[in-house]
Amino acid sequence: MEHTYQYAWIIPFVPLPVPIAIGVGLLLVPTATKNLRRMWAFSSVLLLSIVMVFSVDMSIQQINSSFIYQYVWSWTINNDFSLEFGNLIDPLTSIMSILITTVGIMVLIYSDNYMSHDQGYLRFFAYMSFSNTSMLGLVTSSNLIQIYIFWELVGMCSYLLIGFWFTRPIAANACQKAFVTNRVGDFGLLLGILGLYWITGSFEFRDLFKIVNNLIDNNGLNSLFLTLCAALLFLGAVAKSAQFPLHVWLPDAMEGPTPISALIHAATMVAAGIFLVARLFPLFIVLPYIMNLISLIGIITVLLGATLALAQRDIKRSLAYSTMSQLGYIMLALGMGSYRAALFHLITHAYSKALLFLGSGSIIHSMESIVGYSPDQSQNMALMGGLTKYVPITKTAFLLGTLSLCGIPPLACFWSKDEILKDSWLYSPIFAIIACFTAGLTAFYMFRMYLLTFEGHLNVYFQNFSGKKNSSSYSISIWGKEGQKVINKDIFLSTMNNNERFLFFSKKKYPIDGNVKNRMKPLITITRFANKENSPYPHESDNTMLLPLLVLTLVTLCVGSIGIPFDQGGMDFNILSKWLTPYINLLHPNSNNSVDWYEFITNAILSVSIAYVGIFFAFFLYKPVYSFLKNLDLINSFVKMGPQRRLWDKIINVIYNWSYNRGYIDGFYATTLSSGFRGLVGLTHFFDRRIIDGITNGVGITSLFVGEGIKNVGGGRISSYIFFYSSYVSIFLLIYYFFNF
Repeated sequence: MEHTYQYAWIIPFVPLPVPIAIGVGLLLVPTATKNLRRMWAFSSVLLLSIVMVFSVDMSIQQINSSFIYQYVWSWTINNDFSLEFGNLIDPLTSIMSILITTVGIMVLIYSDNYMSHDQGYLRFFAYMSFSNTSMLGLVTSSNLIQIYIFWELVGMCSYLLIGFWFTRPIAANACQKAFVTNRVGDFGLLLGILGLYWITGSFEFRDLFKIVNNLIDNNGLNSLFLTLCAALLFLGAVAKSAQFPLHVWLPDAMEGPTPISALIHAATMVAAGIFLVARLFPLFIVLPYIMNLISLIGIITVLLGATLALAQRDIKRSLAYSTMSQLGYIMLALGMGSYRAALFHLITHAYSKALLFLGSGSIIHSMESIVGYSPDQSQNMALMGGLTKYVPITKTAFLLGTLSLCGIPPLACFWSKDEILKDSWLYSPIFAIIACFTAGLTAFYMFRMYLLTFEGHLNVYFQNFSGKKNSSSYSISIWGKEGQKVINKDIFLSTMNNNERFLFFSKKKYPIDGNVKNRMKPLITITRFANKENSPYPHESDNTMLLPLLVLTLVTLCVGSIGIPFDQGGMDFNILSKWLTPYINLLHPNSNNSVDWYEFITNAILSVSIAYVGIFFAFFLYKPVYSFLKNLDLINSFVKMGPQRRLWDKIINVIYNWSYNRGYIDGFYATTLSSGFRGLVGLTHFFDRRIIDGITNGVGITSLFVGEGIKNVGGGRISSYIFFYSSYVSIFLLIYYFFNF
């Protein structure tokens, strides 16, 4: 087994030949490279599959033997400084490697069809393969310097992938925003790494944790400085995993192609921050203030992400805020010390969210046959509805992913989220209440997304009986007229007075703004094929796109079983616990693994009940037909009453404005940071031009005038010399006389 592990260092480099070959081929033989472009997709899938098989084999060995392996070699040695590179294979590495490879393979297979008509097909697969290489290098790194190198490579890949369609100004701005925001966290990470090296004299994890523990035990360490260094390390994770307050780049990252969104938000970039906190967990756990900070940031992100997802119209942005909220759950679990629950939810959420993102891509792909390549419309849930009969397979997969994320048993996220909620009650009742409330919000906005997309009637373009699309474009706004920030109260009241369904969106149609029409023009060359593409109705995706959905659906159904507690002699035995045995024994040597089934069932009933409440409200507000509501005179009479109606309208307006405007955080940053920095730059520019340059120029001008004046003194006339000499002597005598008398 050790012989096999010695070759684990090649794991990050297995996918690397694909981007190298594509780059060299496009430079030397571009025509042949483009003609054989499907070969590169096959090569990407094949090489990543090899890594997946190798990762699964190592995981099985670890489960059976609880084995941790580290192999290092010296890169540079100078006096007392030694920098080593190597690979660390432990349960955390195995879990991340399996996530990266399995989700990556599904995304690559999916992308072959999704990006088949795109001119940047080869560039797309080159970026994706290099991103997989960078992420695999990150999770197998054995020291902080090595992690930082691959950390920056992951950031570079995310910049390239988010800005893949860089000819669109909004995509170019999105990748720049992600890059700049992550630079804040990366700078903190670098400072934290240097600070830890100054304390311990080592970058290696095995030495770093041991030295820090010894220094703490012997009181030979400034705890304030160590806490500061740990906080700076955590800052890098905050930016990478889109935690408050550095989360603002995440929704804008949706400007990239949907497969990129699935890869970034499921198994790569956003998971890098979680991985860093998990890798440094033995350091953080001995610093109570840092653990409290991690849990606080986690619970804030949980609630903030859920509230910001409530009113989003773009299906991918809504999923992005959902990712932010779920990553907050994982960060909360790490801050509470629930290492197992955090990694369990990382696994279940990765597969569920990959399924949802790829499902949204299938929806967008089907909508493009009607609206063309227009993200403003093909991703707008208000223009969807009634897609069930057109895309039944996608609908089923999306529904199962939605149920999983809502925490409905026996799907994957139920088991992991329920464990986090249970641990939160033991940690802090306030945090537990917020986490449970957010679980209800999660169920609400996920089913809102599902109902707006698949239920009701097809809204977009309102096709006539001949199957032809109307010539004019119209937009159905969820909250009234397009661009309006408040609810149309007249429409709201009319629907209630007429005993119609309880809606927050208008039945009227409004002409789309001219700027939106301009953005509807195709930005890439797309060749339409066959009957599906020419159909005036949405259509199901091709088999190469449906296959990853079906596989991820099966995984979502089954992956939760690895963490299901099985009581054997009063002890908790399951695959995940056995997998994480080395870490659990290290972090919690006296932990009690007994299973209290009464407590488990009680917590499960509570969490599922909260989820069903959220689902009920989503159905209540967004289900197209609810005949039984016509008989609820109590609700009608309540809404008709003046004070209650006005209060209800104000509450809804506040919630909507908060969510639609992203919690005003982006505006706050634009007003304070952007404008503040511009003002500071303007002040600095003024000081440089007027003060610094003014002094320099003033000295030069003064020298010029003095020189010109002195030049006239030396005219060669003796009478002038006598005159100036007499004047100087007279002035000197007057001054002497004045100071002495």
